Amino acid sequence: MQNSLIIALASSIIFNLPVQALTVRLTPEKPQQGDTISVIIETEVSDPQPTVSVGDKDYPVFPLDQTLGRYRAFLPTTPLDTPGKMVIQVGDGIEVKNLAIWLENRDFPTQSIWLSGTAAEPATEIELSRVSAFKDLVTPEKYWQGTFLRPSPAKVSALFGVQRYINGKFAQDYYHRGVDYAAAQGSPVFAPAAGKVALIGRESEGFRIHGNTIGIDHGQGVLSIFLHLDQILVKEGDFVEAGQQIGTVGSTGASTGPHLHWGLYVNGVSVDPVPWRFEGFE
Repeated sequence: MQNSLIIALASSIIFNLPVQALTVRLTPEKPQQGDTISVIIETEVSDPQPTVSVGDKDYPVFPLDQTLGRYRAFLPTTPLDTPGKMVIQVGDGIEVKNLAIWLENRDFPTQSIWLSGTAAEPATEIELSRVSAFKDLVTPEKYWQGTFLRPSPAKVSALFGVQRYINGKFAQDYYHRGVDYAAAQGSPVFAPAAGKVALIGRESEGFRIHGNTIGIDHGQGVLSIFLHLDQILVKEGDFVEAGQQIGTVGSTGASTGPHLHWGLYVNGVSVDPVPWRFEGFE
């Protein structure tokens, strides 16, 4: 009788413990090469913070909002990634989930460009090191709100992901890491979202390929970079609002004529900015 009572009490204790639920939502549901995959996590576990990984690569995870137990990670994909099954592992210290998602193939156009003079020379060490350090930034605060704005009203002259023949030779393992706008010399360039200016580079200081450059940190590993500018109207450390003018269009660096190059990086990887402009990420 006593043993039966103990078993019944133990069962009652077990069944009345709170259930540690881990739920994960992935968007978009059918990502294409170059898309950013958003991983939304909800868990009742407050410590440790959830983890997100693909293979042996771990991705930073941040609280999504003021609601306890909601987190988000961004997984960047590129035109060079192999289409097919991706397995995303999410854990909260209690439970681990392996979620399969299929990265769909995407056709990217091919373009030929011709460079001469200094534009055909390799990048300098100073621009490579400073741009690389900028792309590695992952700061905890989220500055952007809603969808990103268009940084120039001019028509698009080169899409993200374009493959290129440069001076007649196909560029292996290359894709156009941004969107080009065919804007006139001196046209305004606007910040697509709020953030801190984290990089200023000038052609006169060794930015031979990038030309006059501005880099904005939007927070949580999301970065914008603007190349080939004429005037730079901000300085490092400035906080800029969405829609604020930050510079003017030029043709500095490795450029075939006046235009704006806007690149968007997520966790150090160049992604397609278009979904950030039209769908956005909460």
